[in-house]
Amino acid sequence: DFGAARELDDDEKFVSVYGTEEYLHPDMYERAVLRKPQQKAFGVTVDLWSIGVTLYHAATGSLPFIPFGGPRRNKEIMYRITTEKPAGAIAGAQRRENGPLEWSYTLPITCQLSLGLQSQLVPILANILEVEQAKCWGFDQFFAETSDILQRVVIHVFSLSQAVLHHVYIHAHNTIAVFQEAVHKQTSVAPRHQEYLFEGHLCVLEPSISAQHIAHTTASSPLTLFSTAIPKGLAFRDPALDVPKFVPKVDLQADYNTAKGVLGAGYQALRLARVLLDGQELMLRGLHWVMEVLQATCRRTLEVARTSLLYLSSSLGTERSSNVAGTPEIQELKVAAELRSRLRTLAEVLSRCSQNITETQESLSSLSQELVKSRDQVHEDRSIQQIQCCLDKMNFIYKQFKKSRMRPGLGYNEEQIHKLDKMNFSHLAKRLLQVFQEECVQKYQASLVTHGKRMRVVHETRNHLRLVGCSVAACNTEAQGVQESLSKILEELSHQLLQDRAKGAQASPPPIAPYPSPTPKDLLLHMQELCEGMKLLASDLLDNNRIIERLNRVPAAPDV
Repeated sequence: DFGAARELDDDEKFVSVYGTEEYLHPDMYERAVLRKPQQKAFGVTVDLWSIGVTLYHAATGSLPFIPFGGPRRNKEIMYRITTEKPAGAIAGAQRRENGPLEWSYTLPITCQLSLGLQSQLVPILANILEVEQAKCWGFDQFFAETSDILQRVVIHVFSLSQAVLHHVYIHAHNTIAVFQEAVHKQTSVAPRHQEYLFEGHLCVLEPSISAQHIAHTTASSPLTLFSTAIPKGLAFRDPALDVPKFVPKVDLQADYNTAKGVLGAGYQALRLARVLLDGQELMLRGLHWVMEVLQATCRRTLEVARTSLLYLSSSLGTERSSNVAGTPEIQELKVAAELRSRLRTLAEVLSRCSQNITETQESLSSLSQELVKSRDQVHEDRSIQQIQCCLDKMNFIYKQFKKSRMRPGLGYNEEQIHKLDKMNFSHLAKRLLQVFQEECVQKYQASLVTHGKRMRVVHETRNHLRLVGCSVAACNTEAQGVQESLSKILEELSHQLLQDRAKGAQASPPPIAPYPSPTPKDLLLHMQELCEGMKLLASDLLDNNRIIERLNRVPAAPDV
């Protein structure tokens, strides 16, 4: 084709036709293939149609426009498909003879391009596979759009809840907000609900900063998106549906074509098996990281709760001063007793929170042990090696078929060997697909179900820990207020006792005391000690409260 090509300016036209008919623009197809006389001249944009067909073929492995029976056998329908194609459609097919035309506006499920790249490519295909040259893009716009894709960077994001790996294409100068919106389009998870981990660390992505601050990711080391979405897993077409069958008789060309088709389906099964196994590994690794984060939250919250309990227990141990035998009934002592009662209640709540956190830790440890066993099973999986072994043997037979098709015929013995090779090839293909279904697909589907259950446990545990953390923080805040009130009352009571003692010393003659004289002195000392203890305890509780407030903030990863 390049030997017959020549350079044209944008406004130049040409009338000669060169090219492969499946890739020709409809106007050129009408003249060159259907042999219909016409006086049309062609501009340079007809080459964009051919580029579009080439891009589609490279992305999917098949042509975009396929009539029933194939484009070489049904040329009239081929022309009809390309000329009747609606705007925005990028492919068309006729499934049965004289059947309706079916249009596609997206790339097929067999396309190996990521959804992120597909979303960039489909608009280009839709605008260059345009039969009307006036509506078709020019080369300037085509190169501008394709260059824009090439200048983008890819960020790999594994949605832990959905169990799907996404490729997000953005410009390096874009902000985090643009990245989050791109993730939203692919996952349907709103930016405000997106939480990320990278290599076990929580990541806080500030929407206003540049996306360049995001750590370098790969397909095996992606950002892990944590959300409440429902697991859906990888969508794929079963390779068994695309496996052709050998004809009963010996037909060297037909046998070669069939073997080639079967081998292609086998390699597709191998690729999918690897993707499914990688998906299981990413699910288990992401859950392991979440477990580590939850365990760390448990440890920090438990430490704060136990520290608070320690100080409260120390404070409540000094309450004997309010119940000295024979002490006259004083209103301040009644209030102090009520405040101590409230402190006892708060201590009970903190004790229950501590016990609750301990039980949660045990539950998380049990789940972590399950994850370790599951990861060991994934690492010990040998399905990839079994499929590869079948493919190696099938490929050897395929090469024999490729040599045989070049010969005019086979001798009797060679023909019997050929028949045996066909049987072995079919047996290997059957074994390969069986391994793929039983060892790959079924295990992957079972892992998705288990993953969904584990994710529900994780979300419930996370929400529960938030509630417990809030309870601990509320108890600390209230205990601080109660301690301050109690300290204030004890100060007033101590001051009052000092005044009463001074008045009693000046009185003459001193009245007969209704209780032993050392008691007021002892009571005063107890009040002073308790007052100092309350001040110290209030200060400690204030420190605890600050620690809990810091726990509620998510720390940023050092790499991001």
